[in-house]
Amino acid sequence: MQRIHNATQLTASNADDLAELYAYPSALDAPWVRANFVSSIDGAATSGDLSAGLGTPADKTVFMLLRDLADVVLVGAGTARAENYGGAKTNADRRRALRAKGLGGHGDGTPPPIAVVTASASLDPECRLFTDTTVAPLIITTATAPAESKRRLVDAGADVVEAGGVAVTPRALLAALAERGLYRVLCEGGPHLFGELLEADAVDELCHTTAPLLVGGAARRISLSAHEFRRPVELRHTLVDDDGTILTRWVRR
Repeated sequence: MQRIHNATQLTASNADDLAELYAYPSALDAPWVRANFVSSIDGAATSGDLSAGLGTPADKTVFMLLRDLADVVLVGAGTARAENYGGAKTNADRRRALRAKGLGGHGDGTPPPIAVVTASASLDPECRLFTDTTVAPLIITTATAPAESKRRLVDAGADVVEAGGVAVTPRALLAALAERGLYRVLCEGGPHLFGELLEADAVDELCHTTAPLLVGGAARRISLSAHEFRRPVELRHTLVDDDGTILTRWVRR
């Protein structure tokens, strides 16, 4: 047993330090999938049915940074509906600076698109994904989804792509992102999408926040899948905030 040698006090880290800690690998030629989740000490992924119920100031700081670094924010349709997703709100100046340093971001400061996975294309064209955004959402669906549903989403301004016959497969999903040059992938859930990506061995890293809360109840874990599996990971860093929030970054071995 040994002390964690790379734990850092969050308040001792400035914005540049954090960007270096969370930077994507350089010169990517294929999607690098980063997942970001928060859970309570007793393992709940939500409180009051929302992940936002577990958020802390430290978690929010890193959440915003990860969006600033990303090329695309990936989310399942159920989570997009439950959390009332709109377009990503990012810092244009920071995204330009991150791109200049080769850490991520975007050359003109444009926010990353929200990519929503939905096999049925059953999204409301009047929801915030379409009405509260400056970047068109990417809707990743299937060949068997109703043509009328896909047409309505296109009419609402979405980029609709088919990535599977009756189900969206992880391989086809990542291929669709790669075709658009979206290599820095930030998956924000939900548990089923994360579980499917994990089961397909398609996740490169997990950024995980442990909120200083015990919530009880019957809330789900951060990943759910049809089968149990084991994916060894390596701890890259640990950040601790004054309120007890613990932020870790785990990368596949």
